[in-house]
Amino acid sequence: MKIGILFGGVSEEHPISLKSAREVARSLDPERYEPYYVGITRGGAWMLCDGPDDDWENGTGRPAVLSPDRTVHGLLVLEQGRYETIRLDVVLPVLHGRLGEDGAIQGLLELSGIPYVGCDIPSSALCMDKSLAYVVARSAGIATPNFWTVAAKELPDADLTYPVFVKPARSGSSFGVSKVTQADDLPSAVEVASQYDSKVLIEQAVVGREIGCAVLGNGGDLVVGEVDHIALSHGFFRIHQESEPESGSDNSTAIVPADIPAASRTLVRDTAKAVYRALGCGGLARVDLFLTEDGAVVLNEVNTLPGLTSYSRYPRMMAAAGLSMGEVIDRVVSLALTGNKR
Repeated sequence: MKIGILFGGVSEEHPISLKSAREVARSLDPERYEPYYVGITRGGAWMLCDGPDDDWENGTGRPAVLSPDRTVHGLLVLEQGRYETIRLDVVLPVLHGRLGEDGAIQGLLELSGIPYVGCDIPSSALCMDKSLAYVVARSAGIATPNFWTVAAKELPDADLTYPVFVKPARSGSSFGVSKVTQADDLPSAVEVASQYDSKVLIEQAVVGREIGCAVLGNGGDLVVGEVDHIALSHGFFRIHQESEPESGSDNSTAIVPADIPAASRTLVRDTAKAVYRALGCGGLARVDLFLTEDGAVVLNEVNTLPGLTSYSRYPRMMAAAGLSMGEVIDRVVSLALTGNKR
């Protein structure tokens, strides 16, 4: 099966994508897949290369683009002034953040007619915008934090109860996120978030444990990995902000399975599946939740292309449930080939 692996990208999560792609490359079954690696530079240039190693931009890669022409059904690769075509059976976009997880690349893949792994355009765009995801989740009866949205560098016309979290509305991996405990610190936190997005989310802090669920599947046929729990020593959870995340975080540890009562585990898993369906997710996603002291479950956010690195939460939760990375790839590729995307 000819599978296109897209990695890199122009978002702040470019280096995380490279690490995810390396783990995918190590896990691909060579008897089943013939991979075509397409790296996207920070500047947005596309390059067909040998793989996501440290020198992929400086090697023997060739300029390539994903053709929106459905008769091509794959890549156009520039070779000595002429374009060679490579037909692909499926694409696995190992991209995180802006232009990779927000529906943009999914739109190009829809135009190309190539089956692809993961959520479709509407669900990708919806989950990327945390405020819109909250609105839809609330309409489905799922609890969310109280929240306000403002334009970049503006302040809300509301009386806030502190602490609050200030975030870019459409970003990931804790980039631009601040915890604010007093009104005097709010303008600077909004300024930081505005560096990453023109829309800023301010949400009431939820007192509770941070819980994650790895979800895989389409429609009613969903598999949920073991639930994890983020144990904090201080501060708040800031994924991918460390200089060497492979060696661990300075203030958090992911515990799999989560040390929570059986009834809470069932409620968390059921809520994660309800969120996944309400937001129209398909293929895979990681649903992050809060478990409060009184046993309630509150939505935090949904990652439609979660990290797949050696230290990422999604593969660890699936591994704890008995699914290796290779098996996860096989399943999501199968879902892409049998799904109902246009």
